[in-house]
Amino acid sequence: MKNPWIFPAATLLVGAVGGYISGKNTSPAAGSQSVENTSTKTRSSSRPEGAGESASKRANRATSAEEIARRPGASNRIQSLMEFYAGLTPSQLEEEARKLDNLPMNERIMASFLLFGRWAETDPTAAMAFSNTMGFAGGFVRPTILQGWASVDPASAGKYYSSNPREFAMMGMFGGGRGPMGGQGGAAIIASEWAKQDPTAALAWANSLTTEKGQALSSVVGEVAKTDPKKASEMLAGLTGDDLGRAYSSVAAQYGASNFSEAQAWIKTLPADDQARALAAAIGGLSNSDPEAASKQLAQLPEGDERDSAVSDIVQDWARVNPQAAADFLKTQESERAQRDGLRELMPVWVSQNATAALAYANSLPEGNTRDSAIGSYVWSNNSANPADLLIIAKTISDDGDRSRTVGMTYMRWMREDETAAKASIEASTDLSDEEKQRLSEGRGMWGGPGGGGRGRGGRGGGN
Repeated sequence: MKNPWIFPAATLLVGAVGGYISGKNTSPAAGSQSVENTSTKTRSSSRPEGAGESASKRANRATSAEEIARRPGASNRIQSLMEFYAGLTPSQLEEEARKLDNLPMNERIMASFLLFGRWAETDPTAAMAFSNTMGFAGGFVRPTILQGWASVDPASAGKYYSSNPREFAMMGMFGGGRGPMGGQGGAAIIASEWAKQDPTAALAWANSLTTEKGQALSSVVGEVAKTDPKKASEMLAGLTGDDLGRAYSSVAAQYGASNFSEAQAWIKTLPADDQARALAAAIGGLSNSDPEAASKQLAQLPEGDERDSAVSDIVQDWARVNPQAAADFLKTQESERAQRDGLRELMPVWVSQNATAALAYANSLPEGNTRDSAIGSYVWSNNSANPADLLIIAKTISDDGDRSRTVGMTYMRWMREDETAAKASIEASTDLSDEEKQRLSEGRGMWGGPGGGGRGRGGRGGGN
């Protein structure tokens, strides 16, 4: 799937944005005192009192993250935080880091990644040292520090990372995304940033590694492929096994998006066992701009995981511009897995645009797993319909487990909206056991714990 929704990746993206916009006016290779002086000079010279700045703007200048957290407008708060942190010295950034716990959780997440993104550009070793005092939370900011550091001085970031491997031992141990809950290791983060500045040096550094070499090389190749897929394809020497397969896919996706014909020709030069995976990625790349054209290339792929993945990519892109066309395409697929995965991409988008048409399509499917996926996704993603009406629809799901999860979720939403009516419906139900009725009435969901615990198989929602 193109867009795994992983919390750490989303929050770390905030940090990356903060690090990028806050500026690159200092070098972490210099000593802390030099950085401190440079930061102070930058702040004073860029904010002369009265010169080129209105009195109202000076009056609105933030003096603390707490003050910014009280301002209306999320975008305004982000911009204000970036401006506030950009004007602080490294020691002042450390002072602000100690105040983060005073903020509400959502504001703390945003502020911490913006702060550490900036701090990493001015005094990365101090930022890293501070992260080691944060306990579990330090694991979430450490990737941002590495990225901010590598964005201004990748050689120093790489040297520090190689010299302190235990400091990053938990990074990238779990699949997909970044941080302690994600799979992108520190070497890959540094290599990606380095490749944006000097691909040749980044490739040399990646090749010098003894651990995480494959991930780093894949990151370099993937970054280069975004602008020059042909050059990236020439940089694959040194990769083996799964790392090589992932790199093939990364290049193919960018190649497919920029020139599908050239991508096809290149894919034919790959080992036979890698061609289907690369072609699926190329079709996914083409789908970004022309899902209809991508759907016509699908016939080249044999039935299997690669084809199913390409179908899901096409439906995801097509649904945004023409959900009916995406639905018609999906109906022609013989793979049940492709249909069910595709419906999870299609239904939320279609429901937001035309819930009536989405439900009609779901009801047109023959009874079975595919229809269950469509109905489940419809109910889970419909935030505007009356819960009582959604409950009737949810009860038509044939699979006992999927129906139970979807019915339980619907009741929980109803409880938040109208507790009296929901409890009356729960009590009158002939489909629920006495234990399930008690759990739902107490707000514990069908399976225990607040909110019902879990979102079905695969964490995709709806259990379908």
